[in-house]
Amino acid sequence: MIHSLFLVNSSGDIFLEKHWKSVVSRSVCDYFFEAQERASEPENVPPVIPTPHHYLISVLRHRIYFVAVIQSEVPPLFVIEFLHRVVDTFQDYFGVCTEAAIKDNVVVVYELLEEMLDNGFPLATESNILKELIKPPTILRTVVNTITGSTNVGEQLPTGQLSVVPWRRTGVKYTNNEAYFDVVEEIDAIIDKSGSTITAEIQGVIDACVKLSGMPDLTLSFMNPRLLDDVSFHPCVRFKRWEAERILSFIPPDGNFRLLSYHVSSQNLVAIPVYVKHNITFREGSSQGRFELTLGPKQTMGKAVESVLVSSQLPRGVLNVNLNPSQGTYTFDPVTKLLSWDVGKINPQKLPSLKGSMSLQAGASKPDENPTINIQFKIQQMAISGLKVNRLDMYGEKYKPFKGIKYMTKAGKVPEGRRDEAALP
Repeated sequence: MIHSLFLVNSSGDIFLEKHWKSVVSRSVCDYFFEAQERASEPENVPPVIPTPHHYLISVLRHRIYFVAVIQSEVPPLFVIEFLHRVVDTFQDYFGVCTEAAIKDNVVVVYELLEEMLDNGFPLATESNILKELIKPPTILRTVVNTITGSTNVGEQLPTGQLSVVPWRRTGVKYTNNEAYFDVVEEIDAIIDKSGSTITAEIQGVIDACVKLSGMPDLTLSFMNPRLLDDVSFHPCVRFKRWEAERILSFIPPDGNFRLLSYHVSSQNLVAIPVYVKHNITFREGSSQGRFELTLGPKQTMGKAVESVLVSSQLPRGVLNVNLNPSQGTYTFDPVTKLLSWDVGKINPQKLPSLKGSMSLQAGASKPDENPTINIQFKIQQMAISGLKVNRLDMYGEKYKPFKGIKYMTKAGKVPEGRRDEAALP
């Protein structure tokens, strides 16, 4: 299975390595570095790289490459899913998954990796089990371990390890019993300059934070479950009941977990929540160009569009820009030719606009008038697909928990589109 794991930072330095079977030389990562140099963007590095004697399977999270070394053929998605579990575990333990956090907690990192894989095969990947095996680091525990020479490894086998519900420990007790669910959707769309949608899809997840005493059995139903395509569940979900009734029935893990992820690909179900009007012109033989761009909300059901950030890769012939934003601030990098406009919140009564002139190289040919425009945004309390939770019921316990549902829509990320398109990345 997995022989070795290398962590590579954004500078291309290997700052941590872990070997489970035999030690694999760092030189195997040279094939990864070659692929990294050929990639136009950091996220465009191929996830699977074959070498003469190994396969390199990698993911990029938080500007860190997690590179697994495989010596025999295995399902790549199996390894990729495990690498994502490693990142999620680090984030759960340390709050953030950064190079600094990993280096500061390097002992805990090695302890976690030792428990998560046994001889190269996944063993314990559930956060609840790991936290019973290895206590999360705290300042007090770190000081005590330094003085006494002890470790964070627990002395007893986790109670859920031998249970039929291995993702939940026994004897959980809370003073306040709460269950919160976040429905987060990312919309990826490419729109041409006339406003027609070329492609659009929605990637959604339901993240849960459940702090309930005992062994509760939950059911979550939707008003329109047929919207969901290509659904991926947490192991706690009873799949047969979902197939029969389209109801999520599960005994939840304790704490934070991802209940499911889904995909909505039918374009007639994908509503684009913002529109863009732009006019970018260059005169033949002139050293000046005109830039005009206006944003507005569309089909947001009265919800505010917030955290709006517009970016555009202007042609190489543009030397500088002199623009006037009606709101927010803009920056232009004369080296990379990247224009960024931090709009903030869109006011429907006064639409934000960015207008002005562009300075061009003297004697240069007329540049392309259709650069790609990328938009980032967030809309609180709205799921753009129309997905709505109908009700959440609990069985097996007598207390009444506090329940909450929150929705959010935000822009995702799409590959670089054609030059005559505006993209919602």
